[in-house]
Amino acid sequence: MKRRRILTGLTLAISLLLAGCGGGQKSAVAEDKINITTSFYPLYDFAVKVGGAHVNVINLVPAGVEPHDWTPKGRDIKNISDSQLFLYQGAGFEGWVDDFLKSLKDSKVKPVVASTGVELLKAGEETHDHDHGKDEHGKDEHSKDEHSHTGEAGKDTDPHAWLSPKNAKKMSENIKNALVEADPAHKSDYEANYSAYAAKLDALDKQYKDSLSGLPKKEIAVSHQAFAYLCHDYGLTQMAIMGLSPDAEPTAQDMKKMREYIGEHGIKYIFFEELVSDKLAKTLAKDAKVETLVLNPLEGLTEEQVKQGKDYISVMEENLKNLTKALQ
Repeated sequence: MKRRRILTGLTLAISLLLAGCGGGQKSAVAEDKINITTSFYPLYDFAVKVGGAHVNVINLVPAGVEPHDWTPKGRDIKNISDSQLFLYQGAGFEGWVDDFLKSLKDSKVKPVVASTGVELLKAGEETHDHDHGKDEHGKDEHSKDEHSHTGEAGKDTDPHAWLSPKNAKKMSENIKNALVEADPAHKSDYEANYSAYAAKLDALDKQYKDSLSGLPKKEIAVSHQAFAYLCHDYGLTQMAIMGLSPDAEPTAQDMKKMREYIGEHGIKYIFFEELVSDKLAKTLAKDAKVETLVLNPLEGLTEEQVKQGKDYISVMEENLKNLTKALQ
């Protein structure tokens, strides 16, 4: 998956130096809490839920901004370097991270790859979580080495792992473990917070299974190829107008294939997301005589969603409602 890598290691180092000298920027760290900087919204929400009263969490990407090609500025780098923990997705999602980490020398911040231990899919892969392909313990017979990577993965890896509630649970556990290591005095609180949040994610997973398992259709048409993990968990198949990056340009052949897919499977809705233009999805929907619905990849919230108090679970519940409507 190609991403623009705008800031090189040299420019990041210069930015870090300027930030350390003041550079007109002020740090947002809190002296009496564990300071955490996160690379995008889901990690921010997980850290807030698990850290509770003992953490100060700064999300780098502003509300309403699509994070795929976002890069940090001086203040952002200052906040990262002043934090105890820097949480990022890994799996190739943040194109700027490698150069930044290479430039990080004197800071005591601990980088944490949130997707560590998650079974990551290769780009374009959806191995559905049906009963077949399981061993006697209900585990997937395919080994991770056969079709996935863990931790820092190659450019052929799909990084959108957080769209599986099961993966969100594992990522939250990774955050909990990092907090316990950074702040052992509050271990019991972090453990309790994680257990409570994990139970909510388990309930969300059950909602998805119960709601989607009995629906007649299993195919969805999406603007952004971000939903492989969701499809993997719940036996769905996605056809995307664009690839893993939401600003990719589809070809005429891509559009033709999508129209054929819509017709073949009797699809009534094309899903689009809120942080990028819906023009292409609506144009294709009009041409194919179908409607549009939102399916949020949760790469960030809009300013309005922030004001409404939306979070990972509430947005995933909204996604489920729209999926249920589209798959009738």
